[in-house]
Amino acid sequence: MESGGRCSSPRATVQYAIPFKKPALRERIYMSQQSSNGLDTVIGGAATASVDTQQAISEATRLESEGDRAGAIGALRAAAPHDDSAAFRLAYLLDLVGEEDESIQMYEDLIARQNRPSINVLLNLAILHEDRGEIAAAERCLRQILDTNPNHERARLFMHDVRSSKDMYYDEEQARDMAKRSALMDTPVTDFELSVRARNCLKKMQIRTLGDLLKVSESELLSYKNFGETSLVEINQMLASKGLRLGQSLQSHHSRMREEIYEELKSKASEAVLNKPITQLDFSVRARKALQLLGVQTIADLATRTEAELMGVKNFGATSLDEVNEVLTAYNLQLRNLD
Repeated sequence: MESGGRCSSPRATVQYAIPFKKPALRERIYMSQQSSNGLDTVIGGAATASVDTQQAISEATRLESEGDRAGAIGALRAAAPHDDSAAFRLAYLLDLVGEEDESIQMYEDLIARQNRPSINVLLNLAILHEDRGEIAAAERCLRQILDTNPNHERARLFMHDVRSSKDMYYDEEQARDMAKRSALMDTPVTDFELSVRARNCLKKMQIRTLGDLLKVSESELLSYKNFGETSLVEINQMLASKGLRLGQSLQSHHSRMREEIYEELKSKASEAVLNKPITQLDFSVRARKALQLLGVQTIADLATRTEAELMGVKNFGATSLDEVNEVLTAYNLQLRNLD
């Protein structure tokens, strides 16, 4: 085990056969040692095909013991294509000197050429991915270990840490998204380029922020005095430029409102009353059709609507509104106030 929790050996029990190649490495090692910046000289250099793999590994070991990581990396590059232990050591050293991309590629090449990937290779690769915030990739590496070695203690502990990191990462992302959206929803409508008429109408309707605007429908706006089609088009264009639309928050808002109504009215009406279909209520055909257009199906749904919403529906007039108010009053309920 060495720096950063990485494994310094690819396998604890396996010895690799080292094929014999002709020596051709001396000049490269000498050049890397003489260079004023050996790391720049060695990293990125191509391996020579005709090399003595054993000699290269021995030379890399000597250079590393002398503190010359750049030289060791250069020596290992020649041996890595022919020997798994050399490839592992090269990937490990590349990680230590900050060449993470190449280190990851080396570990992945090792996995691809092994019939059964080494546990240490998978562990080191998982650590690299986790360090870079690539949580899913780290989890995949650890899963490969645990699928065949479910009791591997270190892999199990690391998997727990990785999953905790994933939860933390997504929590932070969600918090940032929520903060960003909250700031947008709190933007005053006066910050947008709207006509004086549109701005005054919104002010009188107590619509102060962008979030407030997403809680009202077109019919609510059009039902308000002096608010016409021109102002509606103006507001729709402004919202569309931000990927928003009128009434966008109504569905979730109505769901929350319905839950609140249930809580508030449990002492006044049974759940059976709140869920009573409007088809069973004494409404005129005109009023019933208008409510169906709004998606109102129960008494509770009706109590979440506003007078402006109802009056904005075609053919829904004062007579129909009186019908609705009478029915709700009979159940000790009323239409929602727009505030």
